[in-house]
Amino acid sequence: MTTTEQSLPDLGAVAELVRSTAREELLPRFNRVGHTVKADGSILTEADLAVDRRLRRALASRWPHVDFLSEEMDSTVQRGLLADQSRPLWCLDPLDGTSNFAAGLPLFAVSLALLVGGQPHLAVTYDPVRDECFSAARDQGAWLHHGGVGQTLDTRRFDVPLARSVALVDLKRLPHDLAGRLVHRPPYGSQRNLGSCALEWAWLAAGRGHVYLHGGQKVWDLAAGILLLSEAGGQCETLEGETLCCRGTGTVSAVAALDPDLFRAWRAWLHEPAAGKARRSVS
Repeated sequence: MTTTEQSLPDLGAVAELVRSTAREELLPRFNRVGHTVKADGSILTEADLAVDRRLRRALASRWPHVDFLSEEMDSTVQRGLLADQSRPLWCLDPLDGTSNFAAGLPLFAVSLALLVGGQPHLAVTYDPVRDECFSAARDQGAWLHHGGVGQTLDTRRFDVPLARSVALVDLKRLPHDLAGRLVHRPPYGSQRNLGSCALEWAWLAAGRGHVYLHGGQKVWDLAAGILLLSEAGGQCETLEGETLCCRGTGTVSAVAALDPDLFRAWRAWLHEPAAGKARRSVS
């Protein structure tokens, strides 16, 4: 174990910090604040900024050796922080599901990951409406705490074929031909979109969905989620078959499922058109 890994913050302390911040900064503002529209078209509220400010100060005070990255920071600063792999780095989405939050839909979360060498080593996603805290530590497991009771997350206890699966899918960011196939001849039983990437990853890790597909996520959308899912036993990658990592500010796609067998079936269906064209060209 490296010196950096030995000095990682305590997961329980991090989770409690996220929990108290979300309950005190988000819930009093829920459905009570206005919003502005950022240059990229996303929504920003005072609640995003309040959580960002409070967690930035608290994390720096308790763990000053860890750098801090947030969705709300300047893009040039974000790129510089992610390019430096020499120090551990907090990666925060202070309010994932801001559109839901502003519209009064109770589906949003605070998501925080600790990156070491571009990979998440600790993860906390907290849903203040349900008081559900999802957490994970690399090579140690994933957990859900609710009402003071904790349970280990293990997706391997589910045995769901693709045809009967519940799919968490965001259609609007997918290639048009793929979105059309999913609408007209879906391979799964039913489809949902929560409007919060952080919650979708966490709910998938908890077995509240079986397969997942999203066409465009940023590092703060997926950093905690990919650790939660992998530690629970699930699998994920990009639509292009690449490993999901946390080393840049670009937008990436995400494909995931609860277990290896379901993942293989889901991935095979998603790549059917390309396979069909290849067979026709050979013949």
